[in-house]
Amino acid sequence: MGAIVLRGGAPYGLDPHDIVIDDGVITAMMPSNQAGSNALDGEGVELELDASGCTVIPGLVDLHTHLREPGREDAETIATGSQAAAMGGFTCVHAMANTSPVADTAGVVEQVWRRGVEAGIVDVRPVGAVTVGLKGEQLAELGAMAASAASVRVFSDDGLCVHDPLLMRRALEYVKTFDGVVAQHAQDPRLTEAAQMNEGALSARLGLAGWPAVAEEAIIARDVLLAEHVGSRLHVCHVSTAGSVEVIRWAKARGIPVTAEVTPHHLLLTEELVESFDPIYKVNPPLRRAKDVHALREAVVEGTIDIIATDHAPHPREDKDCEWAAAAMGMVGLETALGITVEVFIESGLLTWRDIADRMSTIPARIGQVPDQGMPIAPGSAANITVWDPSAQGPLEVDALVGKSGNSPYLGQRMPGTIRHVLFRGRPTVVDGALA
Repeated sequence: MGAIVLRGGAPYGLDPHDIVIDDGVITAMMPSNQAGSNALDGEGVELELDASGCTVIPGLVDLHTHLREPGREDAETIATGSQAAAMGGFTCVHAMANTSPVADTAGVVEQVWRRGVEAGIVDVRPVGAVTVGLKGEQLAELGAMAASAASVRVFSDDGLCVHDPLLMRRALEYVKTFDGVVAQHAQDPRLTEAAQMNEGALSARLGLAGWPAVAEEAIIARDVLLAEHVGSRLHVCHVSTAGSVEVIRWAKARGIPVTAEVTPHHLLLTEELVESFDPIYKVNPPLRRAKDVHALREAVVEGTIDIIATDHAPHPREDKDCEWAAAAMGMVGLETALGITVEVFIESGLLTWRDIADRMSTIPARIGQVPDQGMPIAPGSAANITVWDPSAQGPLEVDALVGKSGNSPYLGQRMPGTIRHVLFRGRPTVVDGALA
């Protein structure tokens, strides 16, 4: 298509600009209403998008998404998950490997990648399994997945922990050869057998098996030492405890190449919600104490936790609309991630919009090695752009969830705005709050 002009949006929440996009690239920027800006009107402009009153940031990049395909298309597909991602302001997602079959071979990751290309709404970057079948017994085809058309650079058994320290060491050594990263689901399986919620006074009162913080912290402590020993990159998935923050802070001070993520729900929700026995709040790792939430927020502000990732975990209704013990763990998060982040960090003044862009776009793109994502809003950058409208506030309605599953804990709750427009490689995927 011809040139697109995005009018009146404020890059990083600063001064309004008119932004010209042509052939998938930002070609020009000019302060709105400045003399001469009418030069952007003329021949060759195919589409104008009104972004007045909105904040413009790079398209969001999620390092932790469950798209369920292949195998659980009743919960989500690559196409529907891509739509949900676009509606949440994402232009790139990393699809976790716990599918059926498991994404542990070059053939499966290429299938996931090609389905993403066919959908054409966001970049779908497959995450390769660390071990065959996620069984924790034998390394998967890490090199073959890295060399495949999908060019996998992130490997994880997420949903399960790589518990064997020798296998974890070998995985770190292997991915180092092509500058890959192992993303660890830190959960000691022996310490969390039959666990249902955070371990503490509340779990004892409710009669639910406790999930101790040390089960996460012990694995992180072991793995940062292995990463230091090997000299390889480690990424810690969905950090949830204050103790984990302390371990990661120590590791970074020591110069260990570790990065970490936190989910929006662990930045907002606490274990008290479990008293309702509503399975919507059953998640892995579990919701923790208010003091953990406070520590996680501080860690994001100071950079100990590098990024915010959704851990988007769709489930069909029957897997969540049941008694607590039988319910699946997880909640959807793509459509609401930016809104919760705005509530926690922008409305409180803890972070700026440029900080949010770093933690939800630039840094995750760097960790996942996605070269044309997370680029600044500036001439010459790939036009992966998200436009946030703070005026469109209101309760989250189920119709706003365009994925196949509706297991969101935020239905009916106030959202501090919404996505107005999204451009993926210069092509609109969301216009005026609807899929293009």
